[in-house]
Amino acid sequence: MTGNQSTNPPRRPPPSPGPTPRVAADQGRNSTSRTRLRACLTELEDVLHRPGFGTASTTLGAELELFLVHTDGSPALLGDAVRTAVADKRIAPEVNRFLLEVNVTPVRAAGGPFRTMAAESDEVLAKIAHAASTYAAAPVTLGSLPTLTSADVGPSALSPHPRYRALERAFTTGRALPFAFTLDGAEPTTVHARSVAVQGLSCSWQVHLSVAPQTFTRTYNAAQLAIAPVLAAACNSSLMLGRRSWQEARIPMFEHGFGDRSHDARRPPRVAFGPSGRWLAGGVRQLFEEAVRHYDVLEPVVSDVLPCPDVTDSGVPSLRELRDHMSTVWWWNRPVYDPSGHVRIEFRALPSGPTTIDMAANAAFLVGLTTGLAEQADVAELLPFAHAQENFYLAAKYGLDAQLWWPSSVGAPPTRRRAADLVCGLVPLAAAGLASLEVDKEETESLLEIIRARATTGRTGATWQDRTLMAFEQHVDRAEALRMLTRAYADLARTGAPVHTWPVRAHRGSSPRASP
Repeated sequence: MTGNQSTNPPRRPPPSPGPTPRVAADQGRNSTSRTRLRACLTELEDVLHRPGFGTASTTLGAELELFLVHTDGSPALLGDAVRTAVADKRIAPEVNRFLLEVNVTPVRAAGGPFRTMAAESDEVLAKIAHAASTYAAAPVTLGSLPTLTSADVGPSALSPHPRYRALERAFTTGRALPFAFTLDGAEPTTVHARSVAVQGLSCSWQVHLSVAPQTFTRTYNAAQLAIAPVLAAACNSSLMLGRRSWQEARIPMFEHGFGDRSHDARRPPRVAFGPSGRWLAGGVRQLFEEAVRHYDVLEPVVSDVLPCPDVTDSGVPSLRELRDHMSTVWWWNRPVYDPSGHVRIEFRALPSGPTTIDMAANAAFLVGLTTGLAEQADVAELLPFAHAQENFYLAAKYGLDAQLWWPSSVGAPPTRRRAADLVCGLVPLAAAGLASLEVDKEETESLLEIIRARATTGRTGATWQDRTLMAFEQHVDRAEALRMLTRAYADLARTGAPVHTWPVRAHRGSSPRASP
């Protein structure tokens, strides 16, 4: 025995005084919320079987998250001021005061949807830029802001809006703070998180695709396979807290940053590549059911009316509690129930930026490839789910240099292919998928050519940042190089030119990323 140990038995702890009134109230609301959630699942089952539900023309939508930065590249805590000045209902608050979100108006997939979404994004970004200029600030569409430090994502940065305060309570309750997690990569860094504001380290471009209930299983599985090569071509978040990390460091940061990563298989983490570790078999209801079964209610908000009579103008139940609950489950491909009359897949893995045309190309490639795969075969029969899951993290870590598993042919074992080569080979399948959605051929060809050009040049937003930082660091220290990088990125993004055309400063030597 060591000197500090004792053979005396431990003292019996005093009786618990029981929950405080606030805790007891929270527990009561949580219990009521769960009752409502189970009722919502029953209602959802009925709605999904109604003739005509979700069978209207395919629609697309998107949410664009962005940083507000000062002229020196540092974060600008101006979200509310800018929103008030612009007064546009499409602009919403985000988790931190230096972030904003643009909700792009949903459009029909047929025609020119992606350029329409890009044009609307440009319009709103111009309004934000005008308002922010009053404060010598500007919006930047970027996966991770290189100049951010740990001090920038503490409690003082948190948005004052009720949703984020509720998430903050869930984040801090019963947890010793700060809690630490490590991001590996070229320059590993340990993050000490004191607030849910740590999620403000990254921004995304979240694309939505409506899917008929009867084809949801096959389409969702196709999305789980498609996301890896698309992400490899879209990486734009290689600098996290000023250090070189994964090509898409948003992925590990967001997964660890909520603080509930666990080895307990009975409770999967809230941010993950799907809930069950297997291909979907039971349709969209299975996903909602697993979300209710596996995750606590973080925001126990209960409506005053029962789910059954709570009906929208479209004649379907609103299922408010279920939708609120799903908004706190952050799977990379997440189901969404829309009371206007459909269900859809929300693709959450794509980063914000670099330009609106880059994001339009990423959306076109992802939607086209998902649709093409779903129409071509049942991917669950072609590849073990573990390979698709591994692909996702390989793509996030190594980008276009990742070696990804891919089905070779029916009955043949899958093989590994370099992501850049795979992307080029998948462009025709994505084009076929877009054709089936009746997307204009000219739009399809021009946007997919951007994807092909990135793959052949090897230039994504992430590789541009890596190489540019390396060039700047020949002349200045890291802190100044990060500021210079952010300013150069913002200037080039404002030109609207796709990132594969951006110039890269010459530098001595290289620092290639190892591929698995």
